[in-house]
Amino acid sequence: MTTKHEPGTDEGLLDAVGPAFGRLRRSSLLDVEDPISQKDLSRTLVLRVVQDAAREDGREVTVGAVADHLGVDPSVGSRMVSDCISAGYLVRAASQQDGRRTVLLLSPAGEALMDRFRRYQRAAYEQITANWSARDRLELARLLVKYVESQDALRSRDRQAPR
Repeated sequence: MTTKHEPGTDEGLLDAVGPAFGRLRRSSLLDVEDPISQKDLSRTLVLRVVQDAAREDGREVTVGAVADHLGVDPSVGSRMVSDCISAGYLVRAASQQDGRRTVLLLSPAGEALMDRFRRYQRAAYEQITANWSARDRLELARLLVKYVESQDALRSRDRQAPR
């Protein structure tokens, strides 16, 4: 039997976190300057994987790595990557480490979309938190970044664990 926790308690607040994260994605398209289309919003998931790998440690990213990172079937990952290539946001290139392997790179248009997406996300955050104190706005930003870094560290650890 599960216990339902009362709202307003620590346990109730912790129980509300998961549903709140779920609602974040559904309400991500806000009316802010220079909005991002739903299609390009989906494409940024793939572009972020490629961009983060290049920025963090210069790792080369393959279609399989994108699928693995996004937690989707390789065929789904391949379709997502192909869509980004068709849109002009990604290019395929020969690996510098293994010329037989194909890797993904952001094109100039992909870099421009990610810059625009960063500005969009910031404008949305500022709109949502407009009535908050500067302290609360910065504290949530700090904690969200910490949360994502912890999630990434766990994902990395799980990938390195023997299976």
